[in-house]
Amino acid sequence: MARNPRRDNRPDRQEQTDIIDKLVDINRTAKVVKGGRRFGFAALVVVGDQKGRVGFGSGKAREVPEAIRKGTEKAKKNMIRVPLREGRTLHHDVLGRYGAGKVVLRAAPPGTGIIAGGPMRAIFETLGLQDVVAKSIGTQNPHNMIKATFDALSNLQSPRMVASRRGRKVGEIVGRRGEEQVEA
Repeated sequence: MARNPRRDNRPDRQEQTDIIDKLVDINRTAKVVKGGRRFGFAALVVVGDQKGRVGFGSGKAREVPEAIRKGTEKAKKNMIRVPLREGRTLHHDVLGRYGAGKVVLRAAPPGTGIIAGGPMRAIFETLGLQDVVAKSIGTQNPHNMIKATFDALSNLQSPRMVASRRGRKVGEIVGRRGEEQVEA
């Protein structure tokens, strides 16, 4: 017998309560009709569990709370896992692009904090990053900045992923970084 997905009360399917959401942008649109103007709202929302999972979504509705709710639901469906070094920063520097927007994300030493603007800061806070330096180039549009940032985050690879792909041990991959620093 198939389960009804709307009434699924299994513990592994219950909604995670540790997910936080941040409102990044609200856009108001107006449609002129016979009686005046009808306003609509579009909300851009970022959600994350502060442990390496993050997602974004956009919701449209006639009222702001409904638009935020729709955006949050979409964001929860589109979550990605990002590998973090020591649970606080990125493994390596990475570049992301979307449309005219480019973002550069750089790993940072402990104590640096989040050095990033607007929409990228919301992503890093919900992701759980504590030390990162980011720069956006080419656009200030929050939609394009978020999509470029997600492009960059999806291109991140941990040493474990690289080692498994190359058929090597993690120590060989990470050990090379230390050897290069000693030679320099």
